[in-house]
Order: sequence, then structure tokens, then C-alpha cells
Amino acid sequence: MLVKNAKIYTMSNPSVISDGWILTEDGIIEAFGEMSDMPRYDGETVDAEGRVVMPGIIDAHCHIGMEEDSLGFEGNDLNEMTDPVTPHLRAIDAVNPMDRCFAEALAAGVTTVVTGPGSANPIGGRFVAMHTYGRRIDSMVVRENVCMKFALGENPKKVYNSKGKTPMTRMATAAIIREYLNKAREYARKKDSAVRDDDVDEPPYDIRLEALVPVVKGEMPAHFHAHRLDDIYTAVRIAREFDLDFTIVHATEAHLDAGTLAAEGVKVITGPSLSDRSKPELKNMTFEGPGILARAGMRPAICTDHPVIPENYITLCAALAVKSGMSEDDALRAITIYAAEAAGIDDQVGSIEKGKRADLIMLDGNPLDIHSRVKMVVIDGNKVYENK
Repeated sequence: MLVKNAKIYTMSNPSVISDGWILTEDGIIEAFGEMSDMPRYDGETVDAEGRVVMPGIIDAHCHIGMEEDSLGFEGNDLNEMTDPVTPHLRAIDAVNPMDRCFAEALAAGVTTVVTGPGSANPIGGRFVAMHTYGRRIDSMVVRENVCMKFALGENPKKVYNSKGKTPMTRMATAAIIREYLNKAREYARKKDSAVRDDDVDEPPYDIRLEALVPVVKGEMPAHFHAHRLDDIYTAVRIAREFDLDFTIVHATEAHLDAGTLAAEGVKVITGPSLSDRSKPELKNMTFEGPGILARAGMRPAICTDHPVIPENYITLCAALAVKSGMSEDDALRAITIYAAEAAGIDDQVGSIEKGKRADLIMLDGNPLDIHSRVKMVVIDGNKVYENK
């Protein structure tokens, strides 16, 4: 497919091509450039007629398909609140791609979502990065087991306090996480020893520790749910202790010490901010946060935490961040390449670059203008949505 006569927001270099073309082959971006350099092409051609074309929007943290629209308990598979340690749970086994919110997300230009378990448990399970178009999740996956979910702060305390079980304090939440990371590290050591030495037996199979081995080996990122600044630094402390590849999710108070977090190279996913301050740890929630973090030198993603904010309002969240001081360029990157980086999928999606998946959207105006409409969505080089 060749897309021509487009104003291209690449999220790479150059950042904007005022009148350009994009060539895709076999679902991959093959080349792009100025119209003056457009190659001869005899295949399917789309004339953008001056419209904006950009990478598909990415939500780096949500629960779409896990807590289904218009359903109660029957459609809620978000939190397994019977055990505080559930790393063996996989989002791919719970997501329902037929949830109508996927169609709404697609129509809003969201092509990739990172979805998974909630924050009831200190260790919640594995997220999946997936496309928003399809019926069978196995064919929609961008990357399975994209991260392991950990949770700090109020949520685990509230859930297990009501059951009269640990953790009832932040200390206990951190201790549980440390306990299982230590167990996983020792489990991995014993398994590796058994591979090297025929006289050493493998440890008894443990499904929880098996799930955590890639985390302690640095092969799977850890995503820490943390709102308050002290909880953010607990996540950093634990991650440094175990040498984890980690990202802070929500990061509601990260802007209060943006310089320190930036200096330490901490990755953050901010949001949801288009909601009420429903609990104490949200008291400092502000749309100014992402802009403050970006100006400090960080690359913050903006998420919806769907269904807290419906997936199709992610561009509105980015626009409100701009209204509160974030640059338009950073805001667009926060829902494309920064989001892909935070989720560890920037090798596949998030920008218009040769070799990446051909996930593109076409709009009839500025992507952050509430009046702009998505006219076309392309996933893996195929037109999957068109609004004529």
C-alpha cells in the first residue's frame, strides 16, 4: 500500500513531513519521504488529500476486555482477590476481543493497547500488548507477557484488610513482593544449576515462581502501580534491589520530584487524570504532571486505565495535558512512541520508521483537536476502519 499527499507526523526523524508518502509491504513500513521523492508504485494507493497521517495510538496501560462494558460480575475478570500473589495469571486468558469497547477504540485511532490484571494484589499477573482489531486474541497479539504487574499503595491494603489477611500495610505489600522475587531468584538459580550439572536435580515445579523467573532475569519488565511519591520510591527501591527492568504506572505524584526521577532514568506511564480524586492517594492529581515530567527530560506516556476513562478519550487526555502546559509534540509522543517505549514494544510500533509494523491512522485535522475525526485506520498494512 502507498499512502500519498499526507501531512505525516512520524514520531521519529524528521518529526513532520508537510507533504509526503508512506510505502508499506507485507504489513511493514518499507519507506517514506517527501512527495518530491515518491517512487513509482503500481499497487494499492491511498490519496490522503492533505490529511494528517500518524502512527496508530497506543495506550500503555488499561484493562480493556478484562472488565467488560455494560456487564457486572459476569464480565469482570480484572482481579483474582483470593490470593495476594498471582504472577501465574495471564491477561490473554481473560480478554474478550468482542467487547464493543475495542471497536470504539479502533474508531478513535487506538491501534494497540496494553491490558491486564488490576491492582488488588501486590503481584497481579502478566499483561498482553494487542491490536484492537480482530475476533481471536491469539491473532491480535503484538507481544504476549509484555510485563508483570505489581501494585503498591492503597489498593492491596484495602482489598486484604477487608478480608482480615495480609497485606494490611505498605510494609507488608513490599515484603510480599520481596519474598517472591527472592524465591524466584533462588528458583532460577537452582534450575540453571540443574542444566549445567547432571548431578543436580531441578527444583519442584512452582507455577508462580516460573512466571517470575523472566522478571528477575531481566527478560520481562515489571510494571509497578504506584500513585503516591513514597510508593513510587518504594517501587524504585525494590526494582534496584533486584535489578529489574521497570516502569511506574500512574505516577500521580511523580511531578513533585520530577528532577530526581529523571536523573535516575525512571520510566513512567501517567494517568488516568480525567476522573475524580476518588481516594486519598489521588489528592495531587493534575493534568500538569505529564508536562512537568517531559520538561524535566522524561518521556512520559499517557494512559486511560480503561474503563476508568473510556479508551476512545485518550486523545482528549493528551489535549488536556497540552492545555496544562505540555508541548503538543510531547503529548502526541505520549500516546505513540513514549507509550511504546514504556511498554517495551517500541521495536514494533509507536513511530513511522522503516521495518516497523504498518499501523497508521488518517485524520481530517490536528490529532489533538476535539473536532478532528479519524478517517482511516490501517493495522499491519491492512485497512480495518474507514469513515467516509
